[in-house]
Amino acid sequence: MELLTIGAFARASRLSPKALRLYDELELLRPARVDPATGYRYYAVRQLEQARLVAWLRRLGMPLAGIRTVCALDTEGAAREIRAYWARVEAETAVRRDLAAFLVDQLTGESRRDHTTMLELRYSAHSDRGHVRPANQDTVYAGRRLLAVADGCGPAGASASGAAVEALKFLDSGEELAAGSVLNVLEDAVREANEAVQELAGGGEETGTTLTALLWTGSKLALVHIGDSRAYLLRDGELFRITHDHSVVQSLIDEGRLTPEEASSHPQRALLLKALGIGTAPVADLRLHEARVGDRYLLCSDGLTGVVADERIKELLGGEDAVHALIDEANAAGGPDNVSCVVADVVPSARPPVSVG
Repeated sequence: MELLTIGAFARASRLSPKALRLYDELELLRPARVDPATGYRYYAVRQLEQARLVAWLRRLGMPLAGIRTVCALDTEGAAREIRAYWARVEAETAVRRDLAAFLVDQLTGESRRDHTTMLELRYSAHSDRGHVRPANQDTVYAGRRLLAVADGCGPAGASASGAAVEALKFLDSGEELAAGSVLNVLEDAVREANEAVQELAGGGEETGTTLTALLWTGSKLALVHIGDSRAYLLRDGELFRITHDHSVVQSLIDEGRLTPEEASSHPQRALLLKALGIGTAPVADLRLHEARVGDRYLLCSDGLTGVVADERIKELLGGEDAVHALIDEANAAGGPDNVSCVVADVVPSARPPVSVG
């Protein structure tokens, strides 16, 4: 077995001797031999491939615990783990990018410079039991500022979804919230919604609900999302999904273990990783979206997305009476679940312009 000194191995692997000593201590990259008298480390040439992998993963920013996991896997498993890690990085980066844009906007006052064109929402909402379920456990709400869809599960699912939406309804009245404080207000409201849903379960069978809501600030829409209900944006003829499912099958898609086509028939497609009322206090997704005249937003439960493809949703969402068209399409596909939709258009306001925030 050909051995290299730690210095030669460091040069070949592009890892510093200091890093190699640290990885030895962490049992991440152990030397092939340690001189018992001097303690000097020697590495085998065949270890260069693993050392280079460690170096590349460090450049990606992967934590040491993650690198240890990758190095313990076979080639296929390591590739899946790296793909899953990068999917998480991209999702986190997108959230930070939106937050950075929001902070720049707030500090420069861009959103407050032009008050000549005020915007408002024109909305429609409906919920349907479908053809299979004995009861409707969905709750929908649409008001001048608040749009919400919740999909309950468990023996008190209907009450859970109702309680989650009820906890947010106060946001639809009173003074308009400034964009700078709206995410904090939403976070507090979601915490109260979670507590309300947990009280319904009363320590009995597991009861929970998804929640996807948009809150209008006068120039932006604040999104709160947890579970697998969804929000879409139709802008300039293109459909964008602006939420990420917190479900088992979505995590498998993110990791490259499932294709979207395979996920539609996966036996665990209804299992959620996060929902209100289930487990410890869940962390909801919170973000701000800049609104434009002509934007059309859709909030829906998975009773729609489980049976109607995004391309068909795009087609129907662009038409008249989109809410009922979408629900009819889900029921025509068998209506296996409750289906609920809220559709809202961003339109010029008929009210006098005012400065928000």
